[in-house]
Amino acid sequence: MIYNERFIKTRRKTATSVRHIWIDRTSGVNYLYSVYSGYSGGLTVLVDSDGEPIITPPNEMKRIISQDW
Repeated sequence: MIYNERFIKTRRKTATSVRHIWIDRTSGVNYLYSVYSGYSGGLTVLVDSDGEPIITPPNEMKRIISQDW
């Protein structure tokens, strides 16, 4: 887990890719940032089945921060 003032950033790494989920501390909105083989990637807001942004509630953010990633 990487901390900064605005975002909580988690990291998952596989043999060919790195995926980050960034959670905005202010709004709770979740973003996916993915890089493949170090050369291509993208950033997008994560949405639910209705097309609404996925929002992490404040109590869930506290739980995520307290976990040892």
